[in-house]
Parts: sequence; structure tokens; C-alpha cells
Amino acid sequence: MRYRHSRLIPIVFAVASAVFLRSGALTQTATPDRVVVVPVANMYSAATDFSDVVSQAIIGSNVATIEVRGNWVKVRSTDQYTGWMLGDGLRKLGESGAYGKSAPVVQVEALFANLYSEADVTGHKPVLTVPFESRLEVVAEGKADDPRWMQVKLPDQRTAWIQSGDIIRDLQPLTIAQSIELAKRFLGLPYLWGGRSSFGYDCSGFTQMLVHSRGINMPRDADLQAAWEGFEAVDRKDLRAGDLLFFGPTPDKITHTAMYIGEGQIIHATTHNHPVVQISRLEDDPWTRILVACRRIK
Repeated sequence: MRYRHSRLIPIVFAVASAVFLRSGALTQTATPDRVVVVPVANMYSAATDFSDVVSQAIIGSNVATIEVRGNWVKVRSTDQYTGWMLGDGLRKLGESGAYGKSAPVVQVEALFANLYSEADVTGHKPVLTVPFESRLEVVAEGKADDPRWMQVKLPDQRTAWIQSGDIIRDLQPLTIAQSIELAKRFLGLPYLWGGRSSFGYDCSGFTQMLVHSRGINMPRDADLQAAWEGFEAVDRKDLRAGDLLFFGPTPDKITHTAMYIGEGQIIHATTHNHPVVQISRLEDDPWTRILVACRRIK
């Protein structure tokens, strides 16, 4: 069983606020100068695709360049994670600045959304299939003969069409109950080491997304989440739905995380038995035996 932790990549974080994120968000320490142009871009521990994937960034994500080696770019993502990306998956930002800052933006609400070269699903294959949470700049609101379509400008500056049923316009923080319902939409999604998208999550990528849906940006890795100043410790007997649980051999070695959803159940991305997002009972082995910390958003 392999879980997400911070053995490979350090992270720096501080209190800030951005978009709809409330106090407790992470501060970007360098100005973004590139944007991800592929649906999901892997972040590697070294400038080779033979190294391990430490995290990911999805299309439309603005990143800051740290170092360039040939076609490899070491970047820092908005959650302050660092890793190497292939330059083919990035575009340098121009004078207009960060993608999504100079035009209205919609966010993909579907688990996956197809983008087309015209407002028609039958004429041609999709231009791209993008994951949940992808942010796209709006060009035009539908067509007179079919208002269910929206034209968007992609980060690589192409235009495409997306169905309005796949996106959300007015992004608002979810309640705890709503974030739990969101989590259940991903049941059965395959576990993916380093995953941070609906193409596949690892344990801490999944909880990071769920907490983000509540308007809060927290660190990437499970051990850093457990130590994060935006949480307060709670006793197991006082657990409430929405609390995060952390597992490992000792409190100093966090190796896994999950969200408590009430009635003794947790939801998590795990490789245990069946490598998918699944619901488990906290009282079952190994979870009850290796639970080492419980946390609640302050």
C-alpha cells in the first residue's frame, strides 16, 4: 500500500485569501509566468519522466517558473508544490498576465467535460476532455439557435465550445454536507499516485480537493495537512462529519488521510483491497488500528 506524503518535496505555506478562499489559503511566493495547456500535467521529482510523479496541475492552472533545463521546467503551483513539468504542457504568459484574470471564468462541474471545435457533439471528435475543477475563460454565451453552448478560450489560446450543463458560473463555497455529497460523486474512481484530478486522485489530493470545495486551500501532502495551522485537533470520540483523519504507524509518520462522513464512515482514495475512491468503516482494520490524528477546520 503506497500513500501520499512529503518525503520528496518540501512545501512552504502561509495565510492569505484569494478567489473565494477564506483565511487559511496558501500564498503564492512567485509571480505565475506560465499556464498549463494540457488537461492534466504531471509534476515529477526530477527532470525525467522516469522519475516519480509527485503531484499534478490541471488545465488553466497558472504556475511560476523556478528553473528550466531543455524541455523541462521546474515550477511552483498555487498550492506551493514544486516539481518538474514537460515544457510542451505549458505556455508562457504574455502581457495580459495570468490565465483567467482578464476575462470571465467558468469552472467544470462535471467529473469530465468534452470540448468541441463547434457547438455540436456529432460533427467531430472532442478537441479535449478536461477534468473536474478546470477553469476556462469565457468568449461568448451560447448561440442563438442553441443557447446551451458556451464558447471558451483555452490556455493555449485556441477557442472551443463546451455545454453549459458541464460548467458552473457562480462559484460558491460548499457546506460540509455538500462537500460530502461531492466526495460521493467520485466513488469508484481509480486511485492514482500523485493524482490531483478527476482522472485519478491519491489520498491527500482527494482531501485537498474536498477542503478546497469549501473555500479553503490547504497543503498538498497528508503529513503537512495534519500539521497545518488551519486545523485544530479533535478527539476521536468528538468526530463530526467533515473532519479529516490521518493514519500511519505513529503520529510523526503520517501516511494516509481520509474525510469522516458520519455514522462511523470515512471516504478516501486508497489502494487498500480495491484501489479506488471508496467508503470504509473507521472501526474496521486497518483504519481503527492506525488512526493517529483527527483534525477540524478552525
